Amino acid sequence: MSQPRFDADVPHRRIDVDDWDGVYVVGDVHGCRAELEQLLDELGVTEDDLVVFVGDLVRKGPDSAGVVSLVRNADNMFTVRGNNEEKLIRGTKELDALSGEQLAWIRNLPVAISWEDTLVVHGGVDPRKPLADHTIDELENVRSLSDADGEPYWWEVYQGPSRVFFGHTPLSAPVARRHAVGLDTGCVYGNELTAYDWREDEFVTVDTDKTVQERAESKWVKPAVVPMQ
Repeated sequence: MSQPRFDADVPHRRIDVDDWDGVYVVGDVHGCRAELEQLLDELGVTEDDLVVFVGDLVRKGPDSAGVVSLVRNADNMFTVRGNNEEKLIRGTKELDALSGEQLAWIRNLPVAISWEDTLVVHGGVDPRKPLADHTIDELENVRSLSDADGEPYWWEVYQGPSRVFFGHTPLSAPVARRHAVGLDTGCVYGNELTAYDWREDEFVTVDTDKTVQERAESKWVKPAVVPMQ
């Protein structure tokens, strides 16, 4: 499949997955380093495996600096930037625990990562417009296609061609659709940290034994189960 095209202002990284044995995509970590380490252990990740994150490594959880250090110092780990990284870049939020070098690394993160027919962004895509017309804010924040911030969600309407992996929206369970895979299962809110094994086509999750931040039941999105076609 041809490489996706983005607006010139959208940083994009293309990866050749033939260089890697296993390929895993991980949901929003939000500073939960212990759970991330548990998940990587569960996956059995080695230096020959690729791990890609959907963004929001930082904020809300107890160890944002530790998560950034782990990912930044690993040659086989890559991440897009989420809306929480964007807040640090734009100065609307601060994290004193992060060093100047860590913040510089965050500023240089791509907004999109792709390989073959796979696209990783934080928020998602708007199926009503071409990918090349998306702004950074849209790729990091799109969720609902309704003015009421509810159904339909973009992944309920999107029909490809790329299969998009995304986070941003706290889900009671992963979104599993032919062209959209949602991985933010609310680890920082006491639910799970989720990864997708791209080669084996399956989810791997670890439970958390603590709730760092409370989230009202009404704010969880409960995705409909739709058979793959």
